[in-house]
Amino acid sequence: MKKLTLLLALTLVLVGCGSNTTGDDDGSANSLTNIMIYSRDESSGTRSAFEEIVGIESLTQEAAVASSNGDLATQVGQNKEGMGYVSLSTDFVKNNIKALSYEGVAAEINTVVDGSYSLARPFAYVTRAEGNFDSDDKQALVAAFIDFLENSTEGRQLVLAAGGITDVEGGTDWDTLKENHPIVNQDNSGMTIKTGGSTSVSNTLQAALEGFQPYGGNFQFEMNHTGSGAAYASTLGDEKDSTNQVDIGFASRDFKADSEPVSDGYLTGTYAKDAVVVVVQKDNPLTNVTQQQVKDIFEGNLTAWADLD
Repeated sequence: MKKLTLLLALTLVLVGCGSNTTGDDDGSANSLTNIMIYSRDESSGTRSAFEEIVGIESLTQEAAVASSNGDLATQVGQNKEGMGYVSLSTDFVKNNIKALSYEGVAAEINTVVDGSYSLARPFAYVTRAEGNFDSDDKQALVAAFIDFLENSTEGRQLVLAAGGITDVEGGTDWDTLKENHPIVNQDNSGMTIKTGGSTSVSNTLQAALEGFQPYGGNFQFEMNHTGSGAAYASTLGDEKDSTNQVDIGFASRDFKADSEPVSDGYLTGTYAKDAVVVVVQKDNPLTNVTQQQVKDIFEGNLTAWADLD
């Protein structure tokens, strides 16, 4: 009888131990401890827009700094206690992350368009100055591409499919627009359009460039994107004549009136909107954050997952 009692006691202990182990590893809120913050460097348009809209005055020194939108998504997806922010055009499934609602509103095309999702920003562009391209033909080809990207139904459809937010129905057929761009009727395979700036625009921009190639005389393109700060610098600023020079610079924020006078460019404008999305690893149970919570987290005043309720 004593042996039976002892065996039963041991069984209960083992069952209890097994239950505790499962609870610690299930990814529930109780298994999370400190929030690991991921941010972008100071040249990032995503960071600039995010901090301005949320009202972050000083990013905590505990934040890990990612080199690009994709790098940040990868790092958060690999850390169950991570939190960061990315473009809505990011591949969430591929990167093992999920988007959080902000103030109870999910980041979707319709909520950005109607203004109910407030973490939104522009995808802006600026070109080199008139007469400062490699050739007159290059300038004309860039103008044709910008018209395709910003105004054509086909270009807007490509941007929308790649995650950008734009009004497809308000576009004009390329067959109509191309009449203003005779450059597209010739063989342009020897020309290369170079782009740089924001990493967040990469998906939408690449889709538009690839889509425009057969319309634009089979030109080539090179994308060298390191952050929104390079958009002005590499077209009109200090690096416009360096090895980093590009024909079109892109920013995932508004250009700064005091330090980035884009009116000097041949063409400048906005081709789409985007949402900045607060993200966590996909198995994190959190689903929503408020503006105040995000501000407190990224300023380092709220550090524990248990304090998010």
